[in-house]
Amino acid sequence: MGIGTYSVRVVDVLHVFAHKLGISSEAPESNIVYLIWNIRFPRILMGIFVGCALAISGAAVQGLFRNPLADPSLIGVTGGAMLAAVIFIVIGGSLLAGAPVMVQYFALGIFAFLGGLASTFLVYRLASLNQGAQTSTLLLAGVAITSITGAVAGFFIYFSTEEQLRDITFWTMGSLSGSNWMSVLVVAFPVLFSSVILYKQARGLDALLLGEEEAEFLGIEVRKLRSRVIIHGAVLVGVCIAMVGMIGFLGLVIPHLVRLYKGAKHHFLIIASGFLGAIVLVLADLLARIVVQPAELPIGILTALIGGPFFFYLLLKSKHQYL
Repeated sequence: MGIGTYSVRVVDVLHVFAHKLGISSEAPESNIVYLIWNIRFPRILMGIFVGCALAISGAAVQGLFRNPLADPSLIGVTGGAMLAAVIFIVIGGSLLAGAPVMVQYFALGIFAFLGGLASTFLVYRLASLNQGAQTSTLLLAGVAITSITGAVAGFFIYFSTEEQLRDITFWTMGSLSGSNWMSVLVVAFPVLFSSVILYKQARGLDALLLGEEEAEFLGIEVRKLRSRVIIHGAVLVGVCIAMVGMIGFLGLVIPHLVRLYKGAKHHFLIIASGFLGAIVLVLADLLARIVVQPAELPIGILTALIGGPFFFYLLLKSKHQYL
């Protein structure tokens, strides 16, 4: 919290918290209080919640598809959220010109969240038409919907103005810079609730690694397990995209790092992925704030720079296993 374009001493950071908690009666400088309490502290909390949510969603989706290279985008939530956000930026902003400030502030996030959930529901319904939503069919439906939403979003981007194009580009790169106490509270409840639900599916995900039929023989209701993972995984990713834009590769990379350390048992994997995802995203945001001072990099660029080479390493590693 003390690091950034305007550096703050550790003792001053502690003084701000002591004053806010009523431990110290001496008030710190007002500009330091505003910087720490209203800007950097909510931003760090947002990084914790978002990093935790993306990593837990990635761990659960990889367990569902029994594929360590799977990503939450495979269930369609990312493509749907992106399409909804692009449509709102291009044609929705003018419709809300006279709306209250609070409505305008959250409108893009709400639209993106609903778009992500709608595309996920469509993926699940399409897959359900074929033998009760088999995992392989879910994968194919997710790829198809993601491709379609990307194409439609490209159509709207083509007709966007330069200002709208800048907004779309900034949103697709992701940033925690707009975080405040209201947005943190909006994210906190669904992240905590859905994370707990996914943790409770750990036993079922462990059994699913043996195969769907084997899991059913062990007493796991695979269809219910699949529905819970898809719904709550979509909620985690959707609410994060809605608040901070698109941040890639965390859901892919973080569970892998945990597996390298402790294996694939989901009770540990889900919790450890959440902690590590929070740490990595907060540190990535710190780098984003200080690398090009006084400006800041979109955090999605840094996560892609980390995740891209790691993904390439995984591909090479899996290739050598079959040589």
